[in-house]
Amino acid sequence: MVPNGWNIKTLDSVSKITRLAGAEYSDVWATDPDGEIIALRGYNIENNKVNLRDVERITQEMSMRLNRSKLYKNDIVFPCVGSIGKAYLVEEDNKFHINQNIAKITPSKELAPLFLTYCLLSNAAIKQILKFNTSSSQPNVLVGNLRKFQFAFPDSKSEQRKIAKILSTWDKAISTTERLIDNSKQQKKALMQQLLTGAHTQRKRLLDDSGKPFEGEWEAVKLGDLSTKITKGTTPSTNGFSFQQHGINFVKVESISSTGAFNKSKFAYIDNDCHESFKRSQLEKDDILFSIAGALGRTAIVEDSILPANTNQALAIVRLGERLSEHRYINYYLNSPRITSLIKGLTAKAAQPNLSLKDVNSLTILLPSLKEQGKIAAVLTNADKETELLQQQLTDLKKEKKALMQQLLTGKRRVKVNNTEAA
Repeated sequence: MVPNGWNIKTLDSVSKITRLAGAEYSDVWATDPDGEIIALRGYNIENNKVNLRDVERITQEMSMRLNRSKLYKNDIVFPCVGSIGKAYLVEEDNKFHINQNIAKITPSKELAPLFLTYCLLSNAAIKQILKFNTSSSQPNVLVGNLRKFQFAFPDSKSEQRKIAKILSTWDKAISTTERLIDNSKQQKKALMQQLLTGAHTQRKRLLDDSGKPFEGEWEAVKLGDLSTKITKGTTPSTNGFSFQQHGINFVKVESISSTGAFNKSKFAYIDNDCHESFKRSQLEKDDILFSIAGALGRTAIVEDSILPANTNQALAIVRLGERLSEHRYINYYLNSPRITSLIKGLTAKAAQPNLSLKDVNSLTILLPSLKEQGKIAAVLTNADKETELLQQQLTDLKKEKKALMQQLLTGKRRVKVNNTEAA
């Protein structure tokens, strides 16, 4: 259903679409690490922003020579191979050029460029990407098919601008929250570097209950001497085995995030008989899981909320004994820069980096008093909670924006345009 004052139009009828032609790329194109112009690849394009961590460059002369694919302010870039479904509105002249496999979309005067950018990021665009995809292995939309994409557009450019302005406000909130998350992670990293080094300066020690800095030397102890059990999980035999739709949680390395949280959507499931047969790898509350294959060094503390649970041989199970150690402190220490450095040293010459249980047992842990361990763990736990709260806010913002896009870009929810905005 198209609302009053809106019309369905093809992308070709409201914009000019081009790409870096094959002959231009094969015969003319040449990158230059010292070039003034950034040549955008699909990797660099995200949801109306660019990632410039790894870019190719070309000279100003090369960009002008290939003027048809040069990018100007208010052009939109849209990857046609691989990273399809992303789009970015160029905000300035003479900075970017499109690389191979990216479409350059120049909106006509009847369209607000930012509004069209959001159309290209919408559910309607995703459906048409799936419809016109020409490859089963790597998503691929030909420019000829991209021109056939259809969207509902308000006839009023003022209404287009108002919708785009509302959605851009949400994008700004999302970007701000992402920066706060990055800052929070960096602050935690700095705290870990400061609190887990065992440095014995007053400046770097936390305060005890009397308000004075903790004192005393730290003790170097092997992890194996702190534990009643260090073992690894059990990987089920592929012969006749299959995971279940529901059942006992089966934790894999990918079930643990880089921040030490469980991603329950990535748990597998086994039945109770299988769980009982893997007694060695049954998990208990406060066990520390430590990845020894794949993404080495990830850790997580087993909570009641995931029990009963089991795990595979890519994860070591560290069960602490009665010695003076605090499981949260040990978990953070296994994530510390010092342990990360030790792991790199142990696996430097291996084709496929893995840690043995012997390696895990031999890891040296620096232990302050039990009370200081608790204080350190509490500080780092609070830092984690701050990050988790921000990540939840980010998830909520993205969900709300997605729902708002669906309403605003279809005209199900109309916006009011005042005289000032219309002008």
